[in-house]
Formats: sequence, C-alpha cells, structure tokens
Amino acid sequence: MHYLKIAILVAILIPNLQGCFPLVAAGAGAGVLMAEDRRTGGIYLEDENIELKANSRISEHVKETSHIEVTSYNRNVLLTGETPTETLKQEIETIARGVPSVQSVTNEIVIARPSALSSRSNDAYITSKVKARFVDASRFRANYVKVVTENGTVFLLGLVKHQEAEDATEIARSTSGVLKVVKVFEYID
Repeated sequence: MHYLKIAILVAILIPNLQGCFPLVAAGAGAGVLMAEDRRTGGIYLEDENIELKANSRISEHVKETSHIEVTSYNRNVLLTGETPTETLKQEIETIARGVPSVQSVTNEIVIARPSALSSRSNDAYITSKVKARFVDASRFRANYVKVVTENGTVFLLGLVKHQEAEDATEIARSTSGVLKVVKVFEYID
C-alpha cells in the first residue's frame, strides 16, 4: 500500500515538474561555473546583476543608435561596441559607472555605426574558437579567462596569474580571425 501511494504521488507530480527541469539544469550549470571560477559566488552573481542593470539603463538611453555590450568581471565593467558620437560614448560610461557595486569601467566603445549581424556572428565564432583553444592547450582552466570579441578585437578578462595571462594572450593572438588582443586582467600573483 505504501508503494502504491508513492507511485500515485510521483504520477501526479511528474507532469507538474517537467517545466522545472530546464531551471534546475540551468541552476546546476551555473553552480558548476561558479565552483570553477576564482570569483566568490556572491561576486559572480553581483557581476550578472551589474550586467543586467547596466544593459537595461544603457539600452533605454541609446535606443537603436548604438550597439553596446556590457561585461562585468569582479565588479570591473568592460564596455564594447559602437556608438555614433564621443558624447554618447561618455554618457554610456557615466551610466555604467552609476550602477551600484561597479568598481571601475574600461570604455572600449568605438565611434562608428552599429556593427552588422554578420560581424557579430563572426565575433561569436572567434570567441568560441579562442575558448576551445584554451581548453585544448590545457595551460590553465579555461573559465579563468572570460573572452569578449568585438569587430575582431578580443578582450580578455579574469583573475589570473601573470603566466596565465601571457598564455591566454598568446593563444588568442594566434587564433585565426583575431585582429587585436586587449588584456583587461586583474593579477593575483
């Protein structure tokens, strides 16, 4: 009788839990990433929050005149993308600096028309190639270095040792399609 009650309970609950599986799986995936990261779990989540708030505030301000990417690593913000004027570039930086918990802002926005979707797709491909080469090289844990690509320029962020930074830079520079590498590291040694 006890097993019958459990079977009925399971039969009732499974259809209701099916929608939860992606959330549980995503939560588990984020947990693995946080466990492998040099940032604390709190800082990792704070970086996610900084990105969400900054992106929201910036997109309200620039509408469709610009293409801006906000990346936060250890509460240090990297701004990349394109905007039509120097004034707007500085306004975007001011908005990012105004987000709570932001320690510093590196403004790498260029004055230009927003990049085409094909350029952004190529950048995503370059990012994936660089990350794959990090894994293949096995010189450091690949998730110690965050990779952002904009118009063929690769930006490297992370809490790294000097040797890890040099290895990451060498790997990124020698990846096909990479035009330039910009280091935005924090050193821990």
